[in-house]
Amino acid sequence: MIISGLHKMTLLDYPEKIAATVFTGGCNFRCPFCHNASFVLNADKTQNISEKEFFDFLIKRKGLLDGVCISGGEPLLQKDISKFISKIKSLGFLVKLDTNGSFPFKLKGLVSNGLVDYVAMDIKNSPAGYAKTAGTTEEVLSKINESVDFLLADHIEYEFRTTVVKSFHTKEDFIAIGKWLQGAKRYFLQHFVDSGDLIQSGLCSVEKAELTAFADVVREYIPNAQIRGI
Repeated sequence: MIISGLHKMTLLDYPEKIAATVFTGGCNFRCPFCHNASFVLNADKTQNISEKEFFDFLIKRKGLLDGVCISGGEPLLQKDISKFISKIKSLGFLVKLDTNGSFPFKLKGLVSNGLVDYVAMDIKNSPAGYAKTAGTTEEVLSKINESVDFLLADHIEYEFRTTVVKSFHTKEDFIAIGKWLQGAKRYFLQHFVDSGDLIQSGLCSVEKAELTAFADVVREYIPNAQIRGI
């Protein structure tokens, strides 16, 4: 496992749980607004924490933390992700997985084996906007669709979420996203914040009024869509 970072406690990353968040290195997407660019672009140089160090920390937090959020980068790129999660579960922690949805076979395997308790899947844009937003191909988009369909089938607790960035997202995109994810239990439009570690500098969030308007559009298809981060 390439472990690039660790937040030792969060009340935000895992809904209604006290958790730690571990960040894996490397990603197969190149989203300009990615807020962990150093983890994505320099994965081979960001092995900041050893597995031993991570699990030593986790053992000391038994009884204090409810779960572990595994984020990135893209965690499902890691060859030993299943073994890593199994060890976390063996210590009695819940596991939340953040993913871009491009590895449906791995996602289904983890869920079917009871290794994941909650999935947060990033929806980068409308299907038509994926190429410009994440640098993906039609083949990758078909895999993302497969993951969307799997989560919509209600095999596990999940959420979909979109980080909304000026110049990348329009009202038409959110109409398309609403239709695409119609029936979703949870969908969040996330306010963009410049982390200082972006792939492309100089990006901006949309105004609150525009974000609210986008949410209203989505609610025509996903009534419980919410705004996060404002």
